[in-house]
Amino acid sequence: MEGKTITVLFSFIFLSLSTTFASELEYQTLIPHPLPKPQSLPTWTQDSETHTIPEQEQITAEPYSETTVSLQLHHIDSLSSSSLNTTPDTLFNLRLRRDYVRVKALTSLVAVKTNAAGGHVRARGSADFSSSIISGLTQGSGEYFTRLGIGTPPKYAYMVLDTGSDVVWIQCSPCRKCYTQSDPVFDPTKSSSFVGVSCGSPLCRRLDSPGCNNRQMCLYQVSYGDGSFTFGEFSTETLTFRRTRVNNVAIGCGHDNEGLFVGAAGLLGLGRGKLSFPTQAGNRFGRKFSYCLVDRSASSKPSSIVFGNSAVSRNTIFTPLLTNPKLDTFYYVGLTGISVGGVQVPGITSSLFKLDAAGNGGVIIDSGTSVTRLTRSAYLAMRDAFRAGALNLKQGPEFSLFDTCFDLSGKTEVKVPTVVLHFAGADVSLPASNYLIPVDTSGRFCFAFAGTTGGLSIIGNIQQQGFRVVYDLAGSRVGFAPRGCA
Repeated sequence: MEGKTITVLFSFIFLSLSTTFASELEYQTLIPHPLPKPQSLPTWTQDSETHTIPEQEQITAEPYSETTVSLQLHHIDSLSSSSLNTTPDTLFNLRLRRDYVRVKALTSLVAVKTNAAGGHVRARGSADFSSSIISGLTQGSGEYFTRLGIGTPPKYAYMVLDTGSDVVWIQCSPCRKCYTQSDPVFDPTKSSSFVGVSCGSPLCRRLDSPGCNNRQMCLYQVSYGDGSFTFGEFSTETLTFRRTRVNNVAIGCGHDNEGLFVGAAGLLGLGRGKLSFPTQAGNRFGRKFSYCLVDRSASSKPSSIVFGNSAVSRNTIFTPLLTNPKLDTFYYVGLTGISVGGVQVPGITSSLFKLDAAGNGGVIIDSGTSVTRLTRSAYLAMRDAFRAGALNLKQGPEFSLFDTCFDLSGKTEVKVPTVVLHFAGADVSLPASNYLIPVDTSGRFCFAFAGTTGGLSIIGNIQQQGFRVVYDLAGSRVGFAPRGCA
């Protein structure tokens, strides 16, 4: 009898402490919206995108003028009509599977760089301007897309935006092996500005291991660690961002392309490496660019990716960029702690995210990863703090990589603990929709973080959503401006 009394008393004390702790936390309101239904792709002409841009967004700029050019960012549910017959639940599962592969690829890339010589690019044989961005959500992609003009005259196509890689490339005809894309495959013979790069040129030598064909033209190959790759001729070409032309951009013209590229014609590498677009064209826009990734639940909201001084918003808070001595592609930042409900989580310190001299560990900002991954001990501490503060929510079953989910069916609004990411010099307070997300159409919401057994932590695009993320390479810093998609 005495043992039962002690047990009951202990349970009562624990419940009282939990209730007291929860009442002292900071909360914010989440309006639960289930996964959106797939929508059809807006109509584009083959050679232009400007007819879809509202009149107030029709900004004209001469090449390399001092005028700021801005394009809208849209949430688009599909890059092909086939996804209209796929359920939102299935598409979200596909997105998480692709995200898992993406994280494995990034982690393996760091391992290759820190453990051996050589790079992930393996070869064989100042004006402001901008571009539109869309989401590949209902294609099952966690990545975002922009629509650019390629060549002269420009042929518009979707390109993946990727801050986690460098080389710019597109699929080119003739295709020995190409995946399906939503636009016609680019034909370099019909572009007056397409120029092949010779094997002996300095530009070819900027590739880690350039190849050469029997015509003495430079060959490239990019492998992404998950088995995806692109291979073809290295060249220079003109890219058109709305009406602003950027000439002589080094790009891969891929004739053999395989992997998880999901409908886009190619990839715009936005990394820090020597062949990325920001590095190549940086002097033309002051080495600054920014984007705002649109909310997937609000497809009509416009936003943009902007290159130039106007990329920096007035309300931007900055954290310094860190440098990995073994890998120049990624944008490393210093994460010093995390707060849940206004209370800094004990045990989560900067030491858990340290980038060491050998290039191990660290935290990167990545536009192509959806779910933020944290080192395992940091994730568990954060998750447990969130669970303790969310006792008012009905628990739901786990879903895929998410181990903390809630049943919010029938709810019009709920109170959830606040989440703040503390970077060196910048505290980034996340909206509730950036960390408690729908995973099906029945009202199940999950905590959108996950643990990783590798040393690399990744701030994904779900957590970046709605912020204007500023990459000020000239100032060696990354910034965050809340409500930056307007």
